[in-house]
Amino acid sequence: MEHFAPLSAAAGGVLIGLSVGLLWLASGRIAGISGILGGLVPAPLKDAGWRLAFLVGLPVGGLTGYWLATSLFGAPSLGLPSIEGGLGVALAGGLLVGVGTRLAGGCTSGHGICGLARLSPRSAVAVGTFMATAASVVFLTRHVL
Repeated sequence: MEHFAPLSAAAGGVLIGLSVGLLWLASGRIAGISGILGGLVPAPLKDAGWRLAFLVGLPVGGLTGYWLATSLFGAPSLGLPSIEGGLGVALAGGLLVGVGTRLAGGCTSGHGICGLARLSPRSAVAVGTFMATAASVVFLTRHVL
């Protein structure tokens, strides 16, 4: 656990919670990424603007945060994992995540952050399924395979 950083994780969680709450209070919309992206294609022009701004803001916000951290504290080690299976495994994994998102009626951000905060039973089942599947995959890949 050499990369454990509880303060930055807590600060990130607070910022995510604030942004989700502000979007909901300001517009009544839920900040689930799959719903925002999925609603962009057939969206009326008046609805497409905020969706596009939200999606563009995700990488822009991350890059801005990285730039600020780098300029204030020096170049951090990102500790990004390599993909052992190559590009094909990454693409297949992305496709499976997309299929799972459609089957679950939303993504982890929508169910885990917004749905649980609204005490949605469907989101509680979805998050429990996400967590059980993730724990099973980690166990299998680390201890069985």
